[in-house]
Amino acid sequence: MTVLVLGSTGSTGRRVTDQLRSRGVAVRPVSRSGPDVFDWERPETWAGALDGVTAAYVMAPDGVPVDPAFVAQAVEAGVERLVLLSTMHPEEIGDHRLVAAEATIRACGTGWTIVRAHWFNQNFDEGFFLPAIQAGELALPLADQRQAFVDATDIAAVAVEALLGDGHHAQTYEVTGPEALSFADACKIISTVTHRDIRYNGTPEAYLATPGATQEMLDYFTNQLALGHSTPTNTVERLTGRPAIPFHTYATHAAPAWT
Repeated sequence: MTVLVLGSTGSTGRRVTDQLRSRGVAVRPVSRSGPDVFDWERPETWAGALDGVTAAYVMAPDGVPVDPAFVAQAVEAGVERLVLLSTMHPEEIGDHRLVAAEATIRACGTGWTIVRAHWFNQNFDEGFFLPAIQAGELALPLADQRQAFVDATDIAAVAVEALLGDGHHAQTYEVTGPEALSFADACKIISTVTHRDIRYNGTPEAYLATPGATQEMLDYFTNQLALGHSTPTNTVERLTGRPAIPFHTYATHAAPAWT
């Protein structure tokens, strides 16, 4: 068995690759750069990535659609199981790209699973929150909304179970962390583990004053805010047999990124 991992240098793809290898599974990690190249916008890279593969972890970077032609080519090449990384509530937040991706996967004609992940912990130390945390203030127009931040390690663990285990066909798994925290709570935890003062401003005005803020993202956050507080799920523990990683545990390990 060989598993194709798209986005293998990213937060989840890197961890999916590592966890598969730790279980003795042959992995083909691909990305837009590196020894094994895969590019959604270069169909000539698809055949080599799919050669001899029996299962695939499917994700696409923000703004890049999951091309139905690739999914069809994967099935034709003999891929028997596709696991798609998606997001929580894609319809409600207006993520048309991932709504379309989910529809493509459901209609693929082979085994499939959708992993809907909540806000990644790693947004704070690997993603787009990092510069703000390093600067000492995170501004997001989400007021005191609570999110069940989930660790990328847990997302990967659920994806690996879906890739290797039985009973996951035609399942959509909502993956969260074990607790719902506001962004103010998260910043307080980061403050505690770094011995720094990390502030949170939850107003639209503060967000729009930050570098790179866009009306499109403000609309996204507005849709997110309308969902209300998130409710943690037990998906991680149910599929992996262990509890999801708490935010404080994540922050303790990630502290060097913020100091």
